[in-house]
Amino acid sequence: MENYTRVECELAGKTLTIETGQVARQAHGSCIVSYGETQCFAAVCTGPAREDIDFFPLTVDYREKTDAAGKIPGGFFKREGRPTTKEILTMRLIDRSIRPLFPKGFRQEVQVMSKVLGYDGETSSDILAMIASFAALHISPIPFHCALGAVRVGHLDGELMLMPTDPARREESQLDLVVSGHADAIAMVEASAKQLAEAEMIDALEMGHTAIKTICAALDELREKAGQDKMEFVEPVKDEELEAAVGASYDAVKAAMATEGKHERADAVRAIRDSVVEELSSGIEDEREKAKRVKAVKNAFSELAGRVERDGILAGKRIDGRAYDEIRQITIVPDFIKRQHGSVLFTRGETQALVSTTLGTPDDEQIIDGIEEEYRKHFYLHYSFPPYSVGETRRIMGPGRREIGHGMLAERSLQPVLPSHEQFPYTIRIVSDIMESNGSSSMASVCGGCLSMMLGGVPLQQPVAGIAMGLIQEGDQTAILSDILGSEDHNGDMDFKVAGSGLGITALQMDIKIQGVTRELLEAALTQARDGRIHILKKMLEVVRQPAEEISEFAPRMEVIQIPSDRIAFLIGPGGRTIRGLQDQFKVKIAVVSDEGTVSVAGVDSEKVGACIATIQAMCETPKIGARYKGTVKSTKDFGAFIEILPGTEGMCHISELAEGYVDRVEDVVKPGDEIEVVVINVDDRGKIKLSHRQALAPQS
Repeated sequence: MENYTRVECELAGKTLTIETGQVARQAHGSCIVSYGETQCFAAVCTGPAREDIDFFPLTVDYREKTDAAGKIPGGFFKREGRPTTKEILTMRLIDRSIRPLFPKGFRQEVQVMSKVLGYDGETSSDILAMIASFAALHISPIPFHCALGAVRVGHLDGELMLMPTDPARREESQLDLVVSGHADAIAMVEASAKQLAEAEMIDALEMGHTAIKTICAALDELREKAGQDKMEFVEPVKDEELEAAVGASYDAVKAAMATEGKHERADAVRAIRDSVVEELSSGIEDEREKAKRVKAVKNAFSELAGRVERDGILAGKRIDGRAYDEIRQITIVPDFIKRQHGSVLFTRGETQALVSTTLGTPDDEQIIDGIEEEYRKHFYLHYSFPPYSVGETRRIMGPGRREIGHGMLAERSLQPVLPSHEQFPYTIRIVSDIMESNGSSSMASVCGGCLSMMLGGVPLQQPVAGIAMGLIQEGDQTAILSDILGSEDHNGDMDFKVAGSGLGITALQMDIKIQGVTRELLEAALTQARDGRIHILKKMLEVVRQPAEEISEFAPRMEVIQIPSDRIAFLIGPGGRTIRGLQDQFKVKIAVVSDEGTVSVAGVDSEKVGACIATIQAMCETPKIGARYKGTVKSTKDFGAFIEILPGTEGMCHISELAEGYVDRVEDVVKPGDEIEVVVINVDDRGKIKLSHRQALAPQS
C-alpha cells in the first residue's frame, strides 16, 4: 500500500515489528505490533476541547476478544461483555504510562483504543498493546512528549530474563515486572515478586530500561518515515495578575496547613479559599462571566495550596509535622468481627481498613477464562473504596478501575507468601473495606490482609507489609517521603508503593507526574521504603506474632484424600447422584480436585467430615483376595446371595459358599438385611467379586 510503513527491532532474541498505514487509516494514528505470533492493534483519536472542563479527558480502552486465541466466549450470549480484570489492569498500565507525557494544559479529548488481534499462547499481549498505543500516539498529530517503550522482565533459573513466555511467567518466574519509559528515564512500574532483594529489583528495572531504549529508537524511526506533523499547541497563558492576587494569601494558607486533622485542615484552607473567591469575583454582574471568574480563582488557589505544601516539604516540614522517613501511628484491633474466619481493623494515621479473610473449598475457586488457557485461582482479594471513607457522597456503582487496580496490587503483594495449595488446600478470599482514607489505602489493605490471614490460621511463609513513598522535586532539591498523605500524593511528583517481607519485595507500583526518574532516585526510594516496611512489620508482629494454630470454628474443616483415579466416576455416580447423596447425608462439600484422584471434603462439623471421608475411602477401596468384610445381604437368588461389603460395592456369595455341607435353599442361611462375615475369594478382570461365608466361619489360625 502507498502509505504502508514497517520498522523492526530485536528484543530478547526475537523480532518486534511495528506497522502502520494498512488499517484504521482514518484514525489520527494507528499501528499493529507483532512479536512471535501475537499481534496487537492500537488507534488514537482526538477531538476538540470543551470549554466547561478543567481537566485532561483521556480515555484508554483495551480488549481481548477470544477469537484472537481461536476460542468462542462462554456464557449464554456468546459475546464479550464488561472488561475483565486483566483488560482493566492493562488499560491502567497504558494510561499511567502516557498521562504525564501530554503537555501541561492540554484539554482536548483523546481516546486510545487497543485490542489483541492474535494470541500465540506465549507472548504477553498487554506489553504489545502498550507499545502499539505508544507508537500510535507518537506518529499521530497529537502533542506528546516523546517515544515510549514497554517490556516485561522475569527471573527464571536465578537469572533476569526479558520477555518471558506467559506459561513461564505464571508458573516458574520469581518476578513479573512491567516497566515503561522513554530514552531518558523510567515512567511507570508494576511488579510482583517472590521476595526479591532490592538490588535485584534495581537490576531488573535497569535491564528493562535498556530494552526500552531499543524500542524507542524503532518508534522514532517509524515517526521519521510515517509520522504526521504535530498540531500546534500553546500552553494557556497564566493570568499573572490573578495569580498575584491569589498568591497574597500564601502566608494564611501556610498557617492553615498546620491545622491538625485532614478535615479540619481542609476546612481551614477552604475558608481562606472562599474568602479569596468572594473578594476576587465581587462586582461581576454577568452570571456567566462570574462563574468563569470563580472557576479561575479556585484553580489558581488550588495551585497555590499545592505550592505551599511543596515548599514546606522542601523546607523540611510536612503538613502533619512528620520527618521525611517517619511513619504515622499504627493501631491494630485483631478479630474485629468475631464471626469472620479472620478479621482485623488496621489503622495508620487517618487511613483505616477493615479486612477479612474467608476460607472456602475448591468449589469456591475463581475460573479465569480469556484468550489465555483457562485456569483457576484459589486466592483473590477484593478492595472497596466507599464514598464515606473520605466524607463524601457520590454515585454508587460497581467497582471502578481504581478499585480493581488497588485490589490486584494488594493481591499480588500477598500471593508470594501463601502456603502451597497442597499444604493448605483452602480457597482464600480477602475483602478490604476502606473505612477512612488519607493516603495509601492499598498498602493498608496489604497489612490488613496479611494480619487477617494470620488470624484465620493461614500458615504464611512470611508476614508482609506495604508502604507508599512520595517525591517532591524542584530543580536540585529532592525530598523522598515515607507513608504519604493524600495531599502529598496529589501535590507530589511520584506515588511509589512497595510491599514485601523482611526478606524482600513482593510487589511494586510506581506512578509519576514528572517525565521520569533515575536509577539513583529509585535506589534511594527503595532503601527508605525498606526501612519503613520493617518498622510496620514490627508493629504488626507486636499484635499478631504468628498464624493461629487452628482455623476459625466457623470455617469449613477440610481434609484431602487420594482415591484410585479409576474410582472417580464411581464416586460421582450417574448424573452426580452418589456425590450429591454423600453431601446431603454428611452436610459437607465434596470436590474432585485432580484427575489423579485427589478429593477434598469440607464441612463445619469435623466429625461429619471424618465420617464422610471414611465412607469415601470404603467406597473406593479395591477389595483384595483374602480380605474379610462384615457385609449386608442386599438380595438373594436361587444360586446365591448378593452382599454389600463396602458402600456401593457388592459381591456374590454362591450357595455352595454359604455354609459347610449341602445348602438346599439360600434363604435357609441368609435373608435380605442380614449382616454376615465374608471373605473375598476371587476378583475377576471385570471387577466382579466372589465371596465366601463358609471360609469366614472357619477358625482363623
